[in-house]
Amino acid sequence: MSTFRINSDRLLEVSLENEKILALAGSMVAYVGNMKFEKAILGGEGLFGALKRKVSGEGMSVMTITGTGTVYCAHEANEIAVIPLEKEKLFVESSGLLAYDTSLKTNTTFAGLKGATSGQGLFTTTVEGTGSVAVLAKGGLIMLEVAPGTPLFVDPQAFVGHKGNIQQEFVFDVNWRTMVGQSSGESYQLKFNGQGVVYIQAAERS
Repeated sequence: MSTFRINSDRLLEVSLENEKILALAGSMVAYVGNMKFEKAILGGEGLFGALKRKVSGEGMSVMTITGTGTVYCAHEANEIAVIPLEKEKLFVESSGLLAYDTSLKTNTTFAGLKGATSGQGLFTTTVEGTGSVAVLAKGGLIMLEVAPGTPLFVDPQAFVGHKGNIQQEFVFDVNWRTMVGQSSGESYQLKFNGQGVVYIQAAERS
């Protein structure tokens, strides 16, 4: 299996041995060895089949990187983190995906219209199986534990992803934005219950 490593907080290093990964189109900044780059054409109800629906307006261009050597990926100087999965399912915002092993199965779940209103997309991406996922996190990635009976509330603009036995719901709160001087528009929070991990970024999306 390919090896994902953070070369610096803004540079992903992936070692391949006659292997293939999927990455955000245009994210390659350097490579060593024999590499082939091709536009990914994936259909059906998988990740890119659903995300490219025009009705959602959430298209995402990806490429396959195949070969032997080392490839380096980055995207707009965003911080990068690697999340290892071991027979697990990760729910992640599509805008936060940089690269992942092709051994992982991808799909989408409908986040609901409140997702679009609150700053999330209409669809949430799922990445499932065993392998590595590289995600983008503005200001760095932070991991927060969720325990039964102790729900976690997250600003949708800071949310990156979650895994484990977690239930997510949208909560309307008229007060919390007002307290920080952001009273325009509807005020949604994401509420997480159960047992697992929620990933957030240190800086909100602009």
